[in-house]
Amino acid sequence: MMEDQIKLALEDVRPALQRDGGDVEFVSVDNTGIVSLRLLGACGGCPMSTMTLKNFIETVLIEQVPGVNGVIQVQ
Repeated sequence: MMEDQIKLALEDVRPALQRDGGDVEFVSVDNTGIVSLRLLGACGGCPMSTMTLKNFIETVLIEQVPGVNGVIQVQ
């Protein structure tokens, strides 16, 4: 199932986020392959969070999970 693959891939990025005092939480994935994530801790209020989301997390998810087409941040 795609949701399980996404959660597994997020485990690969989680240590890098946690080193900086942050974390990521899976919220949902829609039928077009857009994944909704919530950035937590230091990542939630970081001015670089959009870059982290797009240039790091999105890249990993697209590479590791077939069908993922992008990510968005939700509150």
